[in-house]
Amino acid sequence: MKAITYSSYGTPAELKLVEATEPKVGPGEVLVRVKAAGVNPVDWKLAAGYLDPILEVRHPVIPGWDVAGTVEAVGADTFDYAVGDEVYGYVRKEWVELGTYAELVSAPVRTLARKPRELSFEQAAGIPLAGLTAYQSLTRAGLKAGETVLIHSAAGGTGSFGVQIAVALGLRVIGTAGAHNHDYLRSLGAEPVLYGEGLPDRVRALAPEGVDAGLDFYGDGVIEVLQSLVKERHRVVSIADYEAAAKGAHQLWVRPDHADLTFLAGLADAGRLTVNVEHALPLAEAARAWELSAAGRTRGKIVLTV
Repeated sequence: MKAITYSSYGTPAELKLVEATEPKVGPGEVLVRVKAAGVNPVDWKLAAGYLDPILEVRHPVIPGWDVAGTVEAVGADTFDYAVGDEVYGYVRKEWVELGTYAELVSAPVRTLARKPRELSFEQAAGIPLAGLTAYQSLTRAGLKAGETVLIHSAAGGTGSFGVQIAVALGLRVIGTAGAHNHDYLRSLGAEPVLYGEGLPDRVRALAPEGVDAGLDFYGDGVIEVLQSLVKERHRVVSIADYEAAAKGAHQLWVRPDHADLTFLAGLADAGRLTVNVEHALPLAEAARAWELSAAGRTRGKIVLTV
């Protein structure tokens, strides 16, 4: 099969399109014929070695965790899916080695769900990591209908999913973003506020009694600001500050979850969760996809088509 690989930590220039051995399919797994693979910042951060202290990496690596495709084969004692089923998922395994930037990937069934019927493969591949991160952050904060959540970096990939999911759950959403993204946030159902100096005052003007929870999808020392605005300091969740727990907040690392993926697919099929694919590039242009991701100027998702 064709696959993108890198043999050592480095830059996007290390990526190569190669002929690789097809992955084995173990019990409780299926072999997925990849139609599209989502690109996320963690992909190139892993390749640069930034996460080496916490993740087992075995070179050469086929990168990628997000996938949408069809079931090609099923492993022993695997009855969850049949050949030909359309699936999508967040295929994170025990170590980093055999990812989704390939024609085929083996996937534990716990990492998959049935693809949203109303979305293309490219759109579906843009959901898993960012969508799960957003949804699991909302649930970790213990939010329920009628409450108010403040989402920091609400116009980003994870943030825009967070806004849509929160609105679907019946929450009031206040979202931080640059002024050029305020109309976009309104279109998703959020009340936008400008980030930066003076943020607490701008939030209090909208929510004088404070917000119920705060989600940090960017980092840069914002946890203390969010804690000053929430009614209970512990109801702050960060995906970007590794010192969150020491500061009395929750640090979230997204987990593969079949039930959560099924929930997100249901929102998409109901028209409550939209996916803007800004760049769909062929597999051979993975390095270009990483450059676009690292530049940080893409509002929508970047995917690789296979």
